[in-house]
Amino acid sequence: MKLYNTLSQKVDELQINDNPIKIYLCGITVYDESHIGHARTIIVFDVLHRYLLSKQLKVKFIQNFTDIDDKIIKKAKSLNIDYKEVSQKYIKQYLDDASKLNVLKEIHYPKATDNINYMIELITDLIEKNYAYVTVNGIYFHVKQFSYYGKLSKKTAESIEAGARIDIDPTKKDPLDFALWKFYSEPPIWKTPWGAGRPGWHIECSAMALKYLGNQIDIHGGGNDLIFPHHENEIAQSESITGEEFAKIWMHCGMVNINSEKMSKSVGNIIPIHNAINKWGANTIRILCLSTHYSKPLEYTLSNLVESQSKWRMIENCFYELQFANPIEEEPFEALNFSQNVLTSIQNYLENDFNTAFALTEFMKFVSVLNNYASKEYITRNISNIVFPIFRKILYIFGLRVLELSEEDISEVNNHISQRNKFRENKEFEKSDKIRIELKQKYGIELIDHKNYRTIWKKVENP
Repeated sequence: MKLYNTLSQKVDELQINDNPIKIYLCGITVYDESHIGHARTIIVFDVLHRYLLSKQLKVKFIQNFTDIDDKIIKKAKSLNIDYKEVSQKYIKQYLDDASKLNVLKEIHYPKATDNINYMIELITDLIEKNYAYVTVNGIYFHVKQFSYYGKLSKKTAESIEAGARIDIDPTKKDPLDFALWKFYSEPPIWKTPWGAGRPGWHIECSAMALKYLGNQIDIHGGGNDLIFPHHENEIAQSESITGEEFAKIWMHCGMVNINSEKMSKSVGNIIPIHNAINKWGANTIRILCLSTHYSKPLEYTLSNLVESQSKWRMIENCFYELQFANPIEEEPFEALNFSQNVLTSIQNYLENDFNTAFALTEFMKFVSVLNNYASKEYITRNISNIVFPIFRKILYIFGLRVLELSEEDISEVNNHISQRNKFRENKEFEKSDKIRIELKQKYGIELIDHKNYRTIWKKVENP
């Protein structure tokens, strides 16, 4: 597999050996609802995770929660509650959103507040190595001590305007220096040898990455808005501590535009994940997020959402046509080579800078062909036995999940369909239509009628 590496500015090969592939994805600061931009990033990395697992590779995936931050504290004060209530609320909501989006459970989610002592250890090490210094306001990393600063963002010290996105503090040696620890007297605070206070944002991620994944990460990810200063500062801290390259590949996702306008709180066009799911369905959101190359901006528009939902309807239909294949034994097309060629093509696109857009297009061609065959009664049981496992594997890789019924509900649905077919044979169409409507209302079931009164059903994702 090859991925575009922001550090090298070229497509680099992911080095694979017997060790688990270590992925660190910068998580959210839990002071507000998770939005569609967060969804885009986690969906991309979830599919990367799934693809590596589908190749029988071991993966160790970490995504952190920044659960102590000035924004969290400000929100808690405005609500007159403890800051932990705020962070716990939005952590739970994010995990609920991730579950609805069918994100794999095999992710470890460390919290910043559970790793304060390790941050203090790292800061102590940086002070001892003269990469950090203490002022009356806090502890700062001395940027000019790290000669490779700017290697990720390609910025030079001279090109960065003093004070731009950097705290202004006259006690700093240099305006570029960033906080590792800030002294405060008002809780929440933690004690250190230098004074009570709270950690800086950048040291939180370095601490959790180094603690849970070791000195070197295979893939470090996040949105491209984190390249500078956050990821640049992570590199400076981490490599100053370990003396080793922090991450082999830096993989960054593009931002989300809402109707061609950048999503931001100042504009007021933030789309919470749960709102998007409730309106469009989780599978539609996944398809939308995978329809554009991960490094490019994603356009969240009505037309793109409608198109993504239409694609999901085609996939749903194909799934159930394969599940309820025609019992005839005729073999009108070569299913095995056809299916394997599609899977190979999808794998090739994913291994070439993780091009989910082309991979998804290839899958939709596959779906269209199968739906066309199904309409002609060409999907036999033998063909389904060959095609369905490959179809399911592709669904797994993309993280798409077809809704299912319980065995008890399936039995009741089948009984209703049998009764309906009797009404149809007797030309009692009003009664048969009533059953169709009842199945839709009670179970979210749609019916597909084939020749000779053969009817199949599908459970539709219907937000």
